[in-house]
Amino acid sequence: MSAAQANRVMAVGEWEERWSHGRIGFHQPQVHKLLELNIEKVLAGRAAVRFFFPLCGKAVDMKWLADMGHSVVGVEISEKAIKQFFEENGLSYSEAAVPSIPGAKVYKSSETNISLYQCDLFSFDSSVEGQFGAIWDRGSLVAINPRDRERYAALLTSLMAKDCRYLLDSLSYNPELYPGPPFFVPDEQVHSLFGPSCEVELLQSVDALTERHQGWNLDYLTENLFLITLKND
Repeated sequence: MSAAQANRVMAVGEWEERWSHGRIGFHQPQVHKLLELNIEKVLAGRAAVRFFFPLCGKAVDMKWLADMGHSVVGVEISEKAIKQFFEENGLSYSEAAVPSIPGAKVYKSSETNISLYQCDLFSFDSSVEGQFGAIWDRGSLVAINPRDRERYAALLTSLMAKDCRYLLDSLSYNPELYPGPPFFVPDEQVHSLFGPSCEVELLQSVDALTERHQGWNLDYLTENLFLITLKND
């Protein structure tokens, strides 16, 4: 963990505020290129895979996967993000309370197999929806507070079915230059968080610096894509 960001804390309310004011530069209007390029490595020949999206926002990747016949479960704190996802994709949905998570709601699409839970990610566990065959973590590990990473890794690992293939997108940059979020996650930390129980393979590193990021005073930004799989007992 970077010393510069070790104590940086984003309250849940700050994320909700970003959504309510439309400050969502992290949202991508098209399917993420690294997911598209590596989807076969995630599916590994499997059909009808159950995908988990931590801190899903209104990612269009969810509909893309559902249209291919996979099912998607996402967790997101912002009700606005969830409703926008369904509305912008022309999907009707139902809304229900979640008895096992006080205050939580689940929004389910009528046409496709997508269920989005509105709650704190750390309120969610495998008792709610079981375990998953795949996880797409884009903008989630890099968004949670750095001091919560071990707790986060334990939660995500507990949601992995034996054959789960977890695609993790992390970011490298100089944390002295920008306070986050998204936060800097060193490659060594990805290995220390997941390595004890999982195999961690770096699939791709790409230069992700755009004009928007230069506005954060960054001189470089690298996106690192990892494939994480449970070790065989």
